[in-house]
Amino acid sequence: MHRLDGNGSGRMVQSCSATVEFFDTFKKNRYATVTKGIALEEITYYVTGMTMNRPFAPVLDRLNMAGLRPTRQRMALARLLFDSGDRHVTAEQLHQQATHQGVKVSLATVYNTLNQFTASGLLREVAVDARRSYFDTNTDPHHHFFNQDTAELTDISGTAVAVSKLPDAPAGTVIDSVDVIIRVRSN
Repeated sequence: MHRLDGNGSGRMVQSCSATVEFFDTFKKNRYATVTKGIALEEITYYVTGMTMNRPFAPVLDRLNMAGLRPTRQRMALARLLFDSGDRHVTAEQLHQQATHQGVKVSLATVYNTLNQFTASGLLREVAVDARRSYFDTNTDPHHHFFNQDTAELTDISGTAVAVSKLPDAPAGTVIDSVDVIIRVRSN
């Protein structure tokens, strides 16, 4: 299949790298000169199809939007975190999963990456006690059950908990959010 080249000449090429360069330019500029009878719908379809075939594309987009440089280790950890839906994980659990998947990364790098993801808004840290923090991939407002027997966090919808009265915030501050952790155990 022939595609337009990236230099604006309208020349047709088969080179994949030239095609990627052209379509990256196309996406940035939001316009392109289309010649040789290729309809805009075909280009849009091709761009969509190309994005869907890149396994790291969603993670790469997420890191770029957060302003984080997509290093090999960040990409690998982000895929482990975000490719399987919403989850709660400790640094130790993520390190163990990464090691099991063949990702060479130290526990210190896992901690640093989780903290960077949290600072950039990709994760939310949930401190269940002074010794243990979980990192939550669901950053929407919500609350948690914490099972003290299994050390498992479970999401509670943000609308399922009502806090009827809050104290005034200290002088010079405003309340940013309220996080509720309901501790449960087996009966």
